[in-house]
Amino acid sequence: MTTRHCCWMGLPILLCIALAAGADPPGRIMPDDLVYQGAFRLPDGPDEYAWGWSGQAMAYCPTGDAKGGDDGHPGSLFGTGHNWHQWLSEISIPKPALPTGKDVKKLPVAKTLQKFTDVRGRLFKRDMEQARAGLAYLPAKGKQTAAKLYFSFGPHMDEGSQQPSHGWCETDLAKAKPAGPWRIGKITTYITTDYMLPIPKAWADKHAGGFALATGRFRDGGQGSQGPTLVALAPWLDGNPPAAGAKLRAKVLLRYSAVTDDKQVKLKDYHHSDAWTGAVWMTAGQRSAVVFVGTKGKGKCWYGFANGVVWPEQGPWPAVPPAPNDQRGWWSTKFVSAMLFYDPADIAAVAAGKKKPHDPQPYATLDFDKLRLSKVKRPLERTGAAAFDAARGCLYVFEPRADEDKSVVHVWKIRPAAAKRPAPRKTSTAP
Repeated sequence: MTTRHCCWMGLPILLCIALAAGADPPGRIMPDDLVYQGAFRLPDGPDEYAWGWSGQAMAYCPTGDAKGGDDGHPGSLFGTGHNWHQWLSEISIPKPALPTGKDVKKLPVAKTLQKFTDVRGRLFKRDMEQARAGLAYLPAKGKQTAAKLYFSFGPHMDEGSQQPSHGWCETDLAKAKPAGPWRIGKITTYITTDYMLPIPKAWADKHAGGFALATGRFRDGGQGSQGPTLVALAPWLDGNPPAAGAKLRAKVLLRYSAVTDDKQVKLKDYHHSDAWTGAVWMTAGQRSAVVFVGTKGKGKCWYGFANGVVWPEQGPWPAVPPAPNDQRGWWSTKFVSAMLFYDPADIAAVAAGKKKPHDPQPYATLDFDKLRLSKVKRPLERTGAAAFDAARGCLYVFEPRADEDKSVVHVWKIRPAAAKRPAPRKTSTAP
């Protein structure tokens, strides 16, 4: 593995790119194809029903903010707010700015296009403690007459159940008309109830029978998959809408072994403390990549407390240390905000039965921790959900609690294929 230090827009970025020697394979979007554009803030509002403690789900809507100015970032973003309630809101996309000295207050602020609305409460009756959420926008499919917002909700502790977890609603949140919830085949919610993303229509039609929507989840501790997951579905092919509680057809495109499986195949450099919280299917002309966004553990990994105290499999139990080390869970020596890049050709081989869902591995990774604006050191709050504007090649990523308790949105743009990549300032061999 090589380490490259590049400078984009005056900001140093650490790129960790896992590549074989020689030129980049054709058709792949590389980490250094992403040019950082800056960030923007979210609107203010009542903490429990606004953007405080937010960042779990995001979707790009190409038809949103039709009356907005021509700032190079048309469309809008839908997202979930405070993680107690996970209500939905729609915001404009202002032209991002480079943070000056990481001063969040000087960044542009998005405008509220649709206020926070509850589309979940009328469908889900079971406990949603520490709820996970996913969100995606797709134009009208099948017999639909209008675009839909697809969503997923599931509790963090679900014991690997197959409970109903997904649905859709209208993009007009005042007339949301939510439908669902539906089960994803016989697949555990530990791999399906977090991020959601559109699959490019051409790829879905060619390789997945028109299944143009994907869902996934990474559950810490390897309880669903020891790496990110990707499951394709097409609810519009199972009804308009499918009946509540219906089992949707689904195709598993990426899934590693769970800790309970007999055969163990993991993501390379896997840690039980990893947290993959967003996913996008990026395209730029003939180039593409399936990218997972989240937090990557480095060094040693243990279950216990942040100060290194390990929780034994059997007692006696250690005393709970004082804050900020009082949260018990999976920890690593170090955490970084990161992206994993997968080749859609590998995913296509899985869809065709030529590879197993655990066979694909990332061809590159991007460490973008130096862009973080948050002063909060709790590592699993480094990175949130992601969304992608395919028409302009713009990637949007939440950073939770970067603006006091509110998230900020970071923005990258894919450089044109003909554009020259920045020359590396330094090359060395990573340990």
